Amino acid sequence: MLTLRRSQDRGEADHGWLHSFHSFSFADYHDPAHMGFGNLRVINEDRIAPGTGFGTHGHRDMEIVSYVLEGALAHRDSLGNGAAIVPGEVQRMSAGTGVRHSEFNHAQHETTHFLQIWLLPDRTGITPGYEQKAFPDSEKRGRLRLVASPDGREGSVTVHADAAIHAGLFDGDEAATLSLAPGRLGYVFVARGTVHVNGQALGTGDAAMLRGEPVLKLDQGQGAEVLVFDLAP
Repeated sequence: MLTLRRSQDRGEADHGWLHSFHSFSFADYHDPAHMGFGNLRVINEDRIAPGTGFGTHGHRDMEIVSYVLEGALAHRDSLGNGAAIVPGEVQRMSAGTGVRHSEFNHAQHETTHFLQIWLLPDRTGITPGYEQKAFPDSEKRGRLRLVASPDGREGSVTVHADAAIHAGLFDGDEAATLSLAPGRLGYVFVARGTVHVNGQALGTGDAAMLRGEPVLKLDQGQGAEVLVFDLAP
């Protein structure tokens, strides 16, 4: 079964410095029908205004993945990490027993546009950790590049969750498939452009949730950048 979640049906919050769309319940947006999907708990599409950002705040027992689409995201945390995340890079922060961090857009004339993704960990109370890797467009063009996995295979970042994240870029005749083992869930989020998922047309900000589907197929893309999740139920 494939269920669509259209962009316009997401929650929205505009704080002036931050404009955010919530695929699942988050902060002041609460929708009992959309509390997550499998062990995927949060996908926030955030735009941070120039010279602003999230001040230092804390997290516990969550796997947090950041995927930058435009601009740069300056990260600093209580583990001693400090880095700018730019398009093509994926950052993983394991909150574990507790970590504090800040995220800023230091540019004066450019908005930072990124996806904030939270995965429920497969165990609590782990030692906090951080990882950041670059995945060039050439590795995502016309295919699904593994960017996060439980075992860090294929050079992906390691998440302490039963989930795998793939990223892909699709145009024209480019197509890709992903097999889903029995009982697994598939989730597709279109970060930009348009693409077909198992024959259904999706646009920017749309998502598809797949249950009981053995194969997920992407094709007929037009300027599409897509994240695909293989999730525990």
